[in-house]
Amino acid sequence: MKKNSKRHQKNKKNVLNKEAYSLSDAVKTIKGITKAKFDETVEVAVILNKEKSKGEGLSRGYSKLPYGTGKKLKIGVFASGDKIDEAKKSGADVVGSDDLIKQVKEGKIDFDIAISTPEMMKNLGVLGEKLGPLGIMPNPKTGTVTENLSKVIKDIKEGQIQFKSEKGGIVHAGVGKMSFSDENLISNIKGFLDAINKSKPDIIKGKFINKIFLSSSMGPSLKIGSVK
Repeated sequence: MKKNSKRHQKNKKNVLNKEAYSLSDAVKTIKGITKAKFDETVEVAVILNKEKSKGEGLSRGYSKLPYGTGKKLKIGVFASGDKIDEAKKSGADVVGSDDLIKQVKEGKIDFDIAISTPEMMKNLGVLGEKLGPLGIMPNPKTGTVTENLSKVIKDIKEGQIQFKSEKGGIVHAGVGKMSFSDENLISNIKGFLDAINKSKPDIIKGKFINKIFLSSSMGPSLKIGSVK
């Protein structure tokens, strides 16, 4: 078994000194104990109150982070006719119709997020097994099935992210970079949590978010007790 590095062991000890952190303290702590040589992503994991639901797909939607993610996403668009030109002019990285569907079926997925016009959705069913596991299948609930391609592409480039709860009722997302200021990270995190709360289905009674954890790409997870 691979032995954990001294830095990892030190980080774990630091975290165990405190059961739960305020959001501001967690951001400061993450920055203080992480010493990677690259600009790590700051990640949030949320455990939902799933009650009788299985949790998967319980929460889904999108959140526009005020200060973006710090990562440039490649956008793929399924469209036809004039919508192809609209997508290209709006800055989409990969645009196509049946030709793009064929590429994806062959396993050539050269984008991080997918958008589709409503007209093209009837042809995308064959891509479920390719795009579904990656969490990027276009869906009206996440705003990625639209006639207004220019607006959605602009929103994504300005920091809009998709989210969807996985098995066990867990939602996670990258919400910025370690190089972001504390204030900007906190604003992004609060925006993300607010979007999750707004996605609460009627079947769930009481609070929707049970637990929140903050981490960096290479660091440990810190439990958040308060986001005020």
